[in-house]
Amino acid sequence: KMAAPSAPRQPRPRKEPQPLVIPRSAAEEQRLRLERLMRNPEKTVPIPEKLNEWAPRPPPEFVRDVMGSSAGAGSGEFHVYRHLRRREYQRQDFMDAMAEKQRLDEEFQKKLERNKMIAEEQTAKRRRKRQKLKEKKLQAKKNKLEQKKQEK
Repeated sequence: KMAAPSAPRQPRPRKEPQPLVIPRSAAEEQRLRLERLMRNPEKTVPIPEKLNEWAPRPPPEFVRDVMGSSAGAGSGEFHVYRHLRRREYQRQDFMDAMAEKQRLDEEFQKKLERNKMIAEEQTAKRRRKRQKLKEKKLQAKKNKLEQKKQEK
């Protein structure tokens, strides 16, 4: 079957070729990305959502396949035990990592507070110094005026 000849299609408009620019620094890479975004400001920008941190699944409420004590473990039980052990170690590692992260966060907050206090003390000290100089200048000005009055 041959299709009926239809109107010739218009060629698609070609994009002008972009020069290849290799960013030499992080700032340059950021600038290039911003320029690319701003070429078409109406286009929506996908903003990725923050990924949830991995957390181990909680231990089961009720364990159904408990090994009995009347006989030795079968050959398949080793794999069950191995998986349970691996999962427990993973859970303990996760808890240790979370505790470490919390400790580091607390240390960081304390450090921020300490730095803030030091900066505040420095600012107060400099403020007192400026105030002192200002008062000295005012006193010198008053003394000068009084001397002029006494001379007249």
